[in-house]
Amino acid sequence: MKKHIVVIGGGFAGIKFIKTIAKSNEFLITLVDRNNYHFFPPLIYQVATAFIEPSHISFPFRKLFADYRYVHYHMGSFLKINKENQIIETDTGNLGYDYVVFALGTETNFFGLENVQNCALPMKTLHEALYLKNHLLLILEKASRNEDTNKAERLQNIVIAGGGPTGVELAGMIAEMGAYIAEKEYPEIELNLSHLYLIDALPSLLAPMSDVAKKTAYDNLKKLGVNILLNVSVKDYLDGNVILSDGKKIKTETSIWTSGVIGREVSGIPETSVGKGRRLLVDEFNRVLGSENIFALGDICLQLSDKNFPKGHPQLAQVAIQQAKLAAKNLRKQEAKKPLQPFSYHDKGSMAIISKFNAVVDLPQFSYTGFFAWLTWLFIHIIPLTGFRNRIRLAMEWFRLFITNNPSIRMILQPVKNSQKNKN
Repeated sequence: MKKHIVVIGGGFAGIKFIKTIAKSNEFLITLVDRNNYHFFPPLIYQVATAFIEPSHISFPFRKLFADYRYVHYHMGSFLKINKENQIIETDTGNLGYDYVVFALGTETNFFGLENVQNCALPMKTLHEALYLKNHLLLILEKASRNEDTNKAERLQNIVIAGGGPTGVELAGMIAEMGAYIAEKEYPEIELNLSHLYLIDALPSLLAPMSDVAKKTAYDNLKKLGVNILLNVSVKDYLDGNVILSDGKKIKTETSIWTSGVIGREVSGIPETSVGKGRRLLVDEFNRVLGSENIFALGDICLQLSDKNFPKGHPQLAQVAIQQAKLAAKNLRKQEAKKPLQPFSYHDKGSMAIISKFNAVVDLPQFSYTGFFAWLTWLFIHIIPLTGFRNRIRLAMEWFRLFITNNPSIRMILQPVKNSQKNKN
């Protein structure tokens, strides 16, 4: 009988691992994920700002693996691994395994700020992105009906905590929406009372990137009217106010949190195999320390054996993809009793979009910005999309928006059960 591999998580790492190892037809593979689709996180902020449809960046697992004879999908949330009996427990049933691959990714880290966690709007999943989209549109409608100037500031202010790529890209998109759309479609709103804040505890935006990228992001967002507050952090959210570490208060009903992530909890793994940021410690072959048949890939793992990254690899898609490809090859070698190949990350650079037709690209040897960087960003982010149709639809939609500056999917959709529907 074929050995059974259970892959937990259908992100970049999980999908690449399955596609690589399934080519050999040597194993029976089960993908476990609480959602029935793979989605493309780098573009999730564009869903949150009503720029593109969720279907443009997502693809159902069952359709994705329809032609893979030995790949199956199990919809459920991971609960616990029972190492002694080699069982994966989920909320929809248990699965036995010969090998297990954790590719769970991360979740939002609120750093113990309870009020912020209860009130801020994260953006890690499609569900959260759609909720944020509805929230932004509802706030605009509320602001358009507001006749009390004292409430205008709270309604129209937007605070984004986190000056990394996600925060920068989101700030640029929201600022441009205000410039292209709000003035035309919401004439009742006094836009001079609206303020967009981007806050980061570090002394610069895009901290991991080059000085060119940092300066370009800062200068361009300032031109778009973004209020950038550096060397200060969000400490609380009370009575409709974001409280900053310097004591300043910002009135707002829209506090967006992009400030940090933490590994998803993996119950059943001993604490000695869990490192900083709740990431699973792995050896040079991506096997969880203390095990021979448990692998961890991508953002959920912390590998300290790569001499070029002694503190661990950055939590980027390229790391996950490269680890997944090698882990699939190594697992086959392990079954065949052959020597394994240690992982070494090949850094292909990083990038971020700042505004329409303007991005920053950091390559290992040099950096560049502007329109050509924007085209590079667009090309790189469309090619990895799963499914040819997704790429074509997104490319056509972007071309339309290129011409019109007017996304047309700003509909507020809030599904309810039949019994809850408004009779009107």
